[in-house]
Amino acid sequence: MKHYDYTPKGVCSRAIHIDLDDTGTIIEGVSFEGGCNGNLKAIGKLVGGRPVAEVEEILAGNTCGIRDTSCADQLSIALSEAQEA
Repeated sequence: MKHYDYTPKGVCSRAIHIDLDDTGTIIEGVSFEGGCNGNLKAIGKLVGGRPVAEVEEILAGNTCGIRDTSCADQLSIALSEAQEA
């Protein structure tokens, strides 16, 4: 398993923790520190077991209120970085 920690920018959450399978292509787990607790727990449950590429495509560009980004958008960025690490 590959573990990656990401510090999001422009959102309420303070950290995103990602676990990928050994190939780095399947999400085994995602958790957030801070942010909207219930919504972010739900995102973690929804993305578990899914391919990184699929989740990146779905979440990229999602916004929150007047912000240009969101915790979901930041997760898509974090997943991209996790695959490169």
